[in-house]
Amino acid sequence: MFAAQVLSVVGDQFARVALAVLVFGRTGSAGLAALTYALTFLPDLVGGPLLSGLADRLPRRRLMVVCDVGRALLLALMAVPGAPLWVLGLLLIAIQLLNAPFSAARAALLATILPGDLYIVGSAVSNITTQVAQLAGFATGGLLVAAVGPIRGLMVDAATFAASALIVQFGLAERSVAHGPHGRGAKSGWWRSLTAGASLVWTDRRLRALVSLACISGFYVTVEGLAVPYADRLGGGPAAAGLLLAAGPAGTVAGMVALTRWVSPATRLRWLGPMACAACVPLLACAFEPGLLVTAALWALSGVFSSFQVPANAAFVQAVPDAQRGQAFGLAVTALRSAQGAGILIGGVAADRWAPGTVVAGAGALGVVVGTLAAVAWAGSRSAPAGGR
Repeated sequence: MFAAQVLSVVGDQFARVALAVLVFGRTGSAGLAALTYALTFLPDLVGGPLLSGLADRLPRRRLMVVCDVGRALLLALMAVPGAPLWVLGLLLIAIQLLNAPFSAARAALLATILPGDLYIVGSAVSNITTQVAQLAGFATGGLLVAAVGPIRGLMVDAATFAASALIVQFGLAERSVAHGPHGRGAKSGWWRSLTAGASLVWTDRRLRALVSLACISGFYVTVEGLAVPYADRLGGGPAAAGLLLAAGPAGTVAGMVALTRWVSPATRLRWLGPMACAACVPLLACAFEPGLLVTAALWALSGVFSSFQVPANAAFVQAVPDAQRGQAFGLAVTALRSAQGAGILIGGVAADRWAPGTVVAGAGALGVVVGTLAAVAWAGSRSAPAGGR
């Protein structure tokens, strides 16, 4: 699973670079190039609730292989020279829709393979790997596309999905479909799976609190959408914006390592609420528009505290019955992505009226307030009976 993940993530970054270059080369429009890049994220909002339940009704290894093969074939079609842009857009949406059931099946399988605290450590390794692979993919993707062109860049991504399918097929043992106490599993209908997953997440205080904590990222992720105008206001250019964008992920990786290596499982759970609030606190200082290096340090510190997402995600997955993990995971990811997308969008609109530093500080202040409420809810849920409302 680790090897398949590295291949897929690196290949995806190749494809994003290749698509942006391909669309911009044909149209000369930066807006269309940005829209194409955005299409790689938006389908998850639909695929999360609608398709993640497949991971609870079908054998998970088989589902992962089918999704990988499907994405490889769709990418091969995208690489056909001269394909109209609207066709490329539709194919891209289809590819991203397949990401939802694959990710849900992978998360559920990982919780089965790595029990207890091993799952938390495995999740941390997975998150660190994803961030490093993204950086490596973006860094080498530009060189690859420059060397071989965007069409062959898309073919490279197709090859990574094909290789991932082979690794999953021959490297993982097949497991039977998980069944719930009332026989839910492969025979459960799509609507029943969706409503049962939504009901489980909404009515369980612990799961509801964990989703609330995860959605705090919608406040501190605002910095990603404002890095360029913030750097420009400080008198910096693209290099300064790149430094600011890299600060958060760098802090997150450091926080993940420290949290999983030196903090006990029980302490990690106690710290979820305070860390969610603390991730927003450093942003308050941006109201004073400190220099570039100070701002980068503040954003990195925010990233350190945002590493609470790893144990929060692990606690969520482990608290859900195996027969419903796929659907519940998909719903939680949809809530997370919606919060992040809304935060970036609202922050961008607000920055047209107020200075970027003011907007970042405002997002931080709201995050502290909402984070405090989520922290209180989490503390209360820990003392309540399992499954309690």
